[in-house]
Amino acid sequence: MPIITLLTDFGLADPFVGVMKGVILSINPRVQVVDITHQVRPQDIQEAAFLLWDSYRHFPPATVHVAVVDPGVGSQRLPIALSAQGHFFVGPDNGLFSPVLEALKEVVAIENPAYMLPRPSRTFHGRDIFAPAAAWLTRGVALQELGPLLSKEALKRLPLAKARKEGQRVVGQIVHIDRFGNCISNIPAEMLQGLRGPVVLAAGRRLRLYEHYSQAEPLGAGALINSSGLLEVFLFRGSAAEGLGLRRGQEVEVVAT
Repeated sequence: MPIITLLTDFGLADPFVGVMKGVILSINPRVQVVDITHQVRPQDIQEAAFLLWDSYRHFPPATVHVAVVDPGVGSQRLPIALSAQGHFFVGPDNGLFSPVLEALKEVVAIENPAYMLPRPSRTFHGRDIFAPAAAWLTRGVALQELGPLLSKEALKRLPLAKARKEGQRVVGQIVHIDRFGNCISNIPAEMLQGLRGPVVLAAGRRLRLYEHYSQAEPLGAGALINSSGLLEVFLFRGSAAEGLGLRRGQEVEVVAT
């Protein structure tokens, strides 16, 4: 059974998500639609890009991922569809797909009216352009049928910061804060290999590296390698973001002792 995932900032109070699903199922009633999240902070493209990267890898090849966090809807920004890492991605060309562009195979501008709803609105491309394009892809329509090819260089990109290793020191930054207040960095576990007795420096504090949350005392701060393989700063039974004053973009270091 083909799969389409949905990731948006639409929330659940309005019918936007349900309407997109209705459009998808009208075109392909045999598709399985999976909600990644609809609670991306409104218009936060950076957060959406991280969540997309963190989720798409856990789906089977040929899954179609629709991501709509689109403050430029109706403007000159292009609606696009692309293939990368054996998956398809559909959404706006606003940097949202930056994490997968290094593995980009092919990208098109969605322009063929045969694969859109009639008379697309200027405010709801999720319904009128992205949902139909995704559904037609699951029915075997080739990517190039959706519209003309684009060059990789023409796509919008976010300034994705990368961690760096300097001898016995690794420097990164917080790239995401989850609903528990855990602060996730861009430091992958493999960068910590070879560090002797690593200590994490964040928000002016020295934090011990644990294996799991409950090794810290209640409301005790620490760090660990999370399920995404990234260094995360936490406050056991509390919010590290609130308790430590951490925010996205703030620097985190791991140093040898």
